Amino acid sequence: MLSSFLIQTLNGLASASLLFLVALGLSLIFGVTRIVNFAHGSLYMLGLYLATTLSQKLGGAFGFWGGALLAALIVGLVGAVIEIVILKHIYAAPELLQLITTFGIVLVIKDAALYFWGPDDILGPKAAGFTGAVVVLGKAVPTYDLVLIVLGPLFLALTWALLTRTRWGTAVRAATQDREMAAALGVNQAVLFTSVFALGSFLAGLSGALSMPREPANLTLDLSIIADVFVVAVVGGLGSIPGSYVAAIIVSVVKAWCIGIGDVTAGGVTLSFSKLTLVAEFIVMAVVLIWRPWGLFGAPPPVQRQTTLAATPLEALGTSDLRYLAPLGVLLVLIPILADQFTVVLATDIALFGLFAASLGLMMGAGGMASFGHAAYFGAGAYAAAILAKSSVPLLVAIPGGVAFAGLLAACFGWLCVRLSGVSLAMLTLALAQITWAVAFQWDTVTGGSNGLVGVWPPSWLASKRAYYAFSVLIASGAILAVWSLAHSPFGYALRATRDSPLRAAAVGIDTRRIQWIAFTLAGTFAGLAGALFVFSKGSLSPDSLSIPRSMDGLVMVLLGGVQTLMGPVVGAAVFIGLQDWIVRTTSYWQAVLGAAVILITMLFPRGIAGTVRALLGRRER
Repeated sequence: MLSSFLIQTLNGLASASLLFLVALGLSLIFGVTRIVNFAHGSLYMLGLYLATTLSQKLGGAFGFWGGALLAALIVGLVGAVIEIVILKHIYAAPELLQLITTFGIVLVIKDAALYFWGPDDILGPKAAGFTGAVVVLGKAVPTYDLVLIVLGPLFLALTWALLTRTRWGTAVRAATQDREMAAALGVNQAVLFTSVFALGSFLAGLSGALSMPREPANLTLDLSIIADVFVVAVVGGLGSIPGSYVAAIIVSVVKAWCIGIGDVTAGGVTLSFSKLTLVAEFIVMAVVLIWRPWGLFGAPPPVQRQTTLAATPLEALGTSDLRYLAPLGVLLVLIPILADQFTVVLATDIALFGLFAASLGLMMGAGGMASFGHAAYFGAGAYAAAILAKSSVPLLVAIPGGVAFAGLLAACFGWLCVRLSGVSLAMLTLALAQITWAVAFQWDTVTGGSNGLVGVWPPSWLASKRAYYAFSVLIASGAILAVWSLAHSPFGYALRATRDSPLRAAAVGIDTRRIQWIAFTLAGTFAGLAGALFVFSKGSLSPDSLSIPRSMDGLVMVLLGGVQTLMGPVVGAAVFIGLQDWIVRTTSYWQAVLGAAVILITMLFPRGIAGTVRALLGRRER
């Protein structure tokens, strides 16, 4: 038992070194540019793909190490190009819009990897000179794992020396503390940002390349590794390099211990720790953030008198908007009469995802609370409604049941989340959503596990696609109007007060935490309604409805449309769903085209489509 426990610990430490290299690059980039680079995991994946190819081309004893180094250098160059061509143009944009831009880069790199390497997993070579094993307490430990264990502290020491003993490192630390002051003192920010992004990308590519003996190159690595990296960066404290190293050890060793412990039976109840590996890192992050919101090595942020999201006030649904609601209503009525069945189904999806995006927009626009896990409530509402329907509960009862369950889940999660703010709040929503996804993914007897639920259809009076369109669009439209009304009710103004100036709001007697908790719960409830309606539209359901990509879809919709406009989330949903459908039917590399479109839209419409159009119309009216 002791030997197995030690072996798993050593394996966890080896994994921690690779994870730390990726997190180190992310911390450097965030510290200087303030960009939360969602594409960092894609650079890791690209490094692994390039290394497997280059090591085979080079061959011989030099193949592995030469291929790994060359792959990391190429990835560093790719990172520099990304920064120069795309990211340097959006440094002044809101942080969440920058995040969505890097999400577009993720889609482009994923399809580029699919084009060059295909959909199948690719195995890389073993590390030349370290293919054997040593015996520890009667168990064989790969020598390459021992090499990786040494690399972690080695890179930590090298980074410390680079940042503290070189002029470039001094400039990096100065920019991390105060970019404006660093520029005033003569630091060339353009060169500094590009070099930092190149170094961070190099480290991500190197980590991927060094992973060759441990895992095959595949197209799912980008999202799986970035989730772990975000956890490490937040648990350690954003921007803290020693914190990232400690957090990487904690996360990796905990996951390794879960594998080593396996199944434990006590009192007739079997607890499978091995299944916890899917969410072990998110459980760690949730515990740390609840206990210490700024991370293990981070510092408490200064109390803000005003939030950055208040730079552009939430716009009212004015007369200019109302002029467009009437023709929109006519269009909704004409669709089931004039359009074909495919268009009716697409319009149904747009309406339901418009509600999903509007619910998130209530949190982000009026409340100033970003959520990376909003799909948890969409999926919870869908699953609860589907389970009730399969238990022969009528649709008109199953849908409210799903909505109630989603609202209850949002109330429980919101009670924890509103104690935090900013990135910490967003990451806690991500952690709780991933835990919810893991439950749905593994609870075979109730949720169907990875296979999901099938045969969830509406009753005969709604069996027609046109009939269900009318039913769902009527409810979704009413719910969206309710969201808009909430935003401009006394509650909505109190919510905006907590967003714009929490200190002043508290001073005049507003219970800021209670207001935010109610808004969080309402947003989750409306998202649950969208999910409950959606499952009957499709007839089936899978754990993907709760996953990170679905949450990112919601964020993209809100930010594409405009977070500070009431129409924005609905417009963003229509553009995103319509664009995605058109591209999917046009090319097999639809993700790359969609990603490029997202990048282009965020660069052309920094306030979102609806926000930019409304601003232009406002200028003309003056």
